[in-house]
Amino acid sequence: MRQMLIVEDERDICDCLEQFFSAKGFAVASAFSAEEALERLQAGTSPDVILLDILLPGLSGLELLKRVRALHPTARIIMVTALDRDELRREAYFLGAAGYVTKPFDFSDHTWSAAL
Repeated sequence: MRQMLIVEDERDICDCLEQFFSAKGFAVASAFSAEEALERLQAGTSPDVILLDILLPGLSGLELLKRVRALHPTARIIMVTALDRDELRREAYFLGAAGYVTKPFDFSDHTWSAAL
């Protein structure tokens, strides 16, 4: 079973993503801050896919993206954010993101399947 880590500080969005991807066959874990996600990743959690918000309390999602690349270079990281800005999108891809999905999102959007 493919492992997914959702890093999202808004619990409603996290719950929605968790339900959708659990139904798609993923074993899903959640973290509500970058620091919590780092703790999980450093403790041995090894997700295949990480859904990562940019705006997180404390450490930003882009900074976490850099750190995750060092810890888990093969993980597919998809940014899930309300920030639809070209410069952030370019930076996320430059740092190794496999996808960039903006909120509010549509699960039928081809971006999800292309990134997964």
